[in-house]
Amino acid sequence: MKDITDNSTAKVFFALWPKESERKGLKAWQASLKKLCGGRVMRLESLHATLVFIGQVEQHRLEALRLAAEEVNGNGFDLNFDHARYWGHNHIAYAAPGKVPQQLAKLVGALEQSLIRHRFNFDRREYKPHVTLLRNAHWTDAPLPVMREVRWKVCDFALVQSMPQEYRVLARFPLQASDG
Repeated sequence: MKDITDNSTAKVFFALWPKESERKGLKAWQASLKKLCGGRVMRLESLHATLVFIGQVEQHRLEALRLAAEEVNGNGFDLNFDHARYWGHNHIAYAAPGKVPQQLAKLVGALEQSLIRHRFNFDRREYKPHVTLLRNAHWTDAPLPVMREVRWKVCDFALVQSMPQEYRVLARFPLQASDG
């Protein structure tokens, strides 16, 4: 857990952190959605799906956070983004899966349970997998157009630090090879 920052705390979260090639499919969505909704396009290298948002953690607890994540067992899976959606309360256009894979729900649940055992506080709300594509977007309640399906092959998850101008992957945690 070296090369973090010299600050006494770090703002962190767990996420699915895809390869660049997996992100590129969603980049095509961004151009179409920006024409409809306006807003600010998220940078390609920052596209991810948050699993559990933790927030500020003291630097000396980052190793315990890593150990808590190492206790999580899960299987790899495919995550298919096939719906563009809009949240009006925070003006975000995002990609979402039409169906949440059972392995994803289990992964989030196991990660939350490990964090509870290790006495970490985190943002507890119903899990809704998504990838933020646009911020400051404006749309109505009308459905957004159908987009071409984008498939991520999920083989691991990451502990990520949110910094002023970037996200930094601090550690990756492999999942077991998926059956089939």
